[in-house]
Amino acid sequence: MKDRGLAWLALAALVCADGAAWFQILTAGPPRAAAISFLDVGQGDASLLILPGGAKILTDAGPDAAVVAALEVALPSGARYIDLAVVTHPELDHFNGFNHILEKYEIGAFIVNGRDHPGSRQWAELVAKIEARRAPLITLGAGDGVRHGANRIDILSPGPQFVGSSELNDTGLVQKILTPDFSALLTADTGFNVEEYLRERYDLAADILKVGHHGSKYSSSAAFLRAARPEVAVISSGARNTYGHPARETLARLSAADIPVLRTDQMGTVTLRRVGGKLKAFTVK
Repeated sequence: MKDRGLAWLALAALVCADGAAWFQILTAGPPRAAAISFLDVGQGDASLLILPGGAKILTDAGPDAAVVAALEVALPSGARYIDLAVVTHPELDHFNGFNHILEKYEIGAFIVNGRDHPGSRQWAELVAKIEARRAPLITLGAGDGVRHGANRIDILSPGPQFVGSSELNDTGLVQKILTPDFSALLTADTGFNVEEYLRERYDLAADILKVGHHGSKYSSSAAFLRAARPEVAVISSGARNTYGHPARETLARLSAADIPVLRTDQMGTVTLRRVGGKLKAFTVK
């Protein structure tokens, strides 16, 4: 495909010294600053990371076809290839948009947490589409990651403590993104229990925090926010959603921690990148 602009190589069996599995993207292209866009997909999550050289990593895709229109704006003109898709966990508001994306885009490989969603017609459809396109479907968890040149994504959770949980939100893939331009912490739909686990085991400091579970009152504890210390927090939620997201309690904790908040329900798609050494936000409603 002429619009790929890169070659990718899935190294699911590449074992590092610490025993972690890694997915590696190899690319050739003009250098540029990294950017991350939190897409306006209504009540759901979808974030697009574009790395120097043009590699594109899409984490989650929202609940429906809204993600397709958001991608048309966020991706470079004419782009029809996404190198890597990450499905944090098999809940509709995180994965179903991929069913619509695959009708218009090619995706090089999928990363999942290894959990199934029995009884979900949409999940079965997505798995069938991935298999029909022969895209690698790679299961990663805590200690694994993704590398691309000087950039990497560390998977912090789920480990054995959470991957088998009856609460699917506990199983979400938590990612710490590290680029020369910024760091970002993507927390899926995890809540206080996973946050405590993360806080005890990792350096969570990040420039950008994707607030857990659309700003649920059971996510983003005061202790977790102190550990992350982000320059900015982004909440992905739908306007006038029936869940009351983001919760007043969560917004109050963010305010008390003096963390600026950007919201897709109010601002539309939010893109963050370094400009002149400063983290800048650009919005499209």
